[in-house]
Amino acid sequence: MYPELKGKTALVTGASRGIGAATALTLARHGVSRFLIHYNSYTEGARQTLASIRGAGAEGEIIQADLGKSAGIQSFLSELRRRGPELDILINNAGSLVKRAGLLEYTEDLFDTVMNLNVKSAYLIAQVVVPYMLRQKSGVIVNLSSIAGRNGGGPGATIYAAAKAAVTCMTKGMAKELAPLGIRVNAVSPGTVDNYFHQQFSTRELLDSIVKMTPAGRLSTNEDVADVILFLCTNGSRYIHGQTIEVNGGMLAP
Repeated sequence: MYPELKGKTALVTGASRGIGAATALTLARHGVSRFLIHYNSYTEGARQTLASIRGAGAEGEIIQADLGKSAGIQSFLSELRRRGPELDILINNAGSLVKRAGLLEYTEDLFDTVMNLNVKSAYLIAQVVVPYMLRQKSGVIVNLSSIAGRNGGGPGATIYAAAKAAVTCMTKGMAKELAPLGIRVNAVSPGTVDNYFHQQFSTRELLDSIVKMTPAGRLSTNEDVADVILFLCTNGSRYIHGQTIEVNGGMLAP
């Protein structure tokens, strides 16, 4: 338990599985007492996340929204305002590659969906949440970037990689603006995580090849990333602003 997290309220987007679900549970186990759990389509997973945080002693609510669409973002923002955006912690985790597609295959709709989901939604959610943080002169925002934002991504992932690079840049700009006002903004950049994301978009052969190139000798887990997010929410990171923490087992050293 971290005393500074006791009684805090957190919003975790994309929390029906993967890094988002692991982060919600990790925060609940370490003192956060109330959650807003966002999800898009995996209702059962969102319910499981809610049950897990309740099992850890926290309370929560779930909110459904498709953050890949402008209408879905606006719907989520309206619901967030209705429920009261009195949040101490914002974890902008929602994001996806959506679909692997090369330059000549990529459609404008897919481009907009990837950018909405990974970048636009995170920025606009912060716009709703930050006024409360400003009133209390404290708050933590953690955005989810990716190793793809550093290396350009794998085949068919160019726009996803560009979106994650935008998240890293956005994190720096938000931090410069909000640090003097008591709000810390940082990002976490996972490498290849052995989770549902890569079950969708990668083959086992590709993942095995990545393991061979990773100095740590394994893929990362959801919990590896969640523990770094936890650190960025605690007083141990009180003088860290605008950073993107690489969590990739040494695959990409800055």
